[in-house]
Amino acid sequence: MGNVRIGFIGVGGMAEHHIKKLQKIGHAELTAVYDANPARMNEIAERYGAAPFGSADELLDSGAIDALFLCTPQFTRGAVEKKAAANGIHLFAEKPIGLDLEQARTNSRLILESGIIHAVGYCLRYLETVQKAKAYLADKTPDMVLAYRIGSLPPVRWFHQMEQSGGQLVDQSTHQVDLVRYVAGEFRDVQARYAQRSIRNEAPDATIPDVGVVSFSLQSGAIGTINTGCMSRRFGRAEVEVIGPDFYVSLDGNGTSLTIVDDRQNISEKCGTDFYFEQDRAFVEAVRTGRQELVRCGFDDALATLEVTLAANESARTGRQVAIGASKAAV
Repeated sequence: MGNVRIGFIGVGGMAEHHIKKLQKIGHAELTAVYDANPARMNEIAERYGAAPFGSADELLDSGAIDALFLCTPQFTRGAVEKKAAANGIHLFAEKPIGLDLEQARTNSRLILESGIIHAVGYCLRYLETVQKAKAYLADKTPDMVLAYRIGSLPPVRWFHQMEQSGGQLVDQSTHQVDLVRYVAGEFRDVQARYAQRSIRNEAPDATIPDVGVVSFSLQSGAIGTINTGCMSRRFGRAEVEVIGPDFYVSLDGNGTSLTIVDDRQNISEKCGTDFYFEQDRAFVEAVRTGRQELVRCGFDDALATLEVTLAANESARTGRQVAIGASKAAV
């Protein structure tokens, strides 16, 4: 394949961030866009020289694209993924891949059966620091894993609604959940406690919790916690720590800073990788060459991360520990 003709469904801020990266990538050609907001769609179409379409179906049936970036919120997901797979259109979807686990399982199965190249936006996997941590931990057995995602409340109203965003764990802290899976191993079970503390002062109609703690065990037997909060305007933290009897690994600042301490070394390094660029370049090259292995997170992998976050939501709702099934094997 020569140039990869790319379309976008959803052209908000995150989509334009991808578009700007694609402008720097050889063989990437933006050809088509659709958004439910016509003014925004036409603005992006004119700015980047793409054709606007009247609906998602019209774009998918147009023959104008080889690959699609799906950048709509998670509560809108479902039909587009199925149609892209049916039409043989390679698919990149922003995380998370939905709010309904069974629908996500169906989409993942259809995508895998279709043979299209598929990727999900767990961009931190493309950091050199994350790759080094994963390689270091490959032959280690952790005893404890600690993860954090604490910051302020995003201003968009749909994020504040549990039925639309799934809450911070599903929408934002999913990156930390995915990092735990990627570098430390698969989850066995989760137990969560959530609360609304100060969120109603900022968003009176909010239904999401603004603080949460998730305890978990991994298949290896390691135990850990995920601390998540979207109430802090004065403090932010995004980190995954993996601890064993003779080693300590920290991926701080959303993975951009790596620390490894053991009997032989005590190193700290920062990573300047443009992980969005590397992620988008990997997808374009995978489409161009037909090599799915260039993608570091496909739909089957993203499904397993989604299952953990939705299981935590279930646990917080019911007060019970929830076991994690084998999502990747199930598809």
